[in-house]
Amino acid sequence: MSAPAPIPPRVLTVAGSDSGGGAGVQADLKTMLALGTHGMSVLTAVTAQNSLGVQGAWELPADAVRAQYRSVVDDIGVQAVKTGMLSSAVIVDTVAGLLAGTGAPVVVDPVGVSKHGDALLAAEALDSVRTKLLPVATVATPNLDEVTQLTGFTVTDEAGMRTAAAEVLAFGPRWVVIKGGHLPGDAVDLLTDGDEEHWLRAPRHDNRHTHGTGCTLASAIACGLARGQDVPTAVRGAKEYVTGAIRAGFALGGGIGPVDHGWRARTAR
Repeated sequence: MSAPAPIPPRVLTVAGSDSGGGAGVQADLKTMLALGTHGMSVLTAVTAQNSLGVQGAWELPADAVRAQYRSVVDDIGVQAVKTGMLSSAVIVDTVAGLLAGTGAPVVVDPVGVSKHGDALLAAEALDSVRTKLLPVATVATPNLDEVTQLTGFTVTDEAGMRTAAAEVLAFGPRWVVIKGGHLPGDAVDLLTDGDEEHWLRAPRHDNRHTHGTGCTLASAIACGLARGQDVPTAVRGAKEYVTGAIRAGFALGGGIGPVDHGWRARTAR
């Protein structure tokens, strides 16, 4: 009689759907599979989305979000949670309350706009992100545009990333990753808890097909935390994974294509 198969680490994404498959819940689940974990999902919104942008978005009721979350967590359990598109104050408040009672590490990607510049978070929800969501985050992963949305501070250089990190940490997350990919030069991110600093650098690849980068990084961090890694180890591993995914990103449709979540498997062939 064969032994039962080992149960992989369980990671839950709470985010919106990307019908084009490059970002959102679809990117999260692909990342979780690629990194050897069992991905589960709570949908917060459905989007009509492709390589050219977001043509429409429909938020799910808070009761539907709560029911999905409780269904997964109460039966299957989770070892890490990642949040993405939460769209409105009522959804942010609902999710923050659920996370506060879960006891698993939480990676918050404070999604504000899509790669194409489409708004994915209502302006009135920003205060809820600051006061309710970020305080329950183990790691927050804002890009430079999201830093400006949350703090009003505009980052123009690496010194500014340190200031931005302090501003975001003041909202309560234990760690923050300030993603500096929009700055010139190498792709540099700053991970800090206010005491330790880790500057993570990678060469910039000449590839415009980067849809899903932020979702992928946050999900990869959650996978590392679910495996029991400490935050710096999880973030370094996620940076390596997403750098490879960006390098292998490919064209789809007439606009910006996705990163390649399966790059490691294709490389190994």
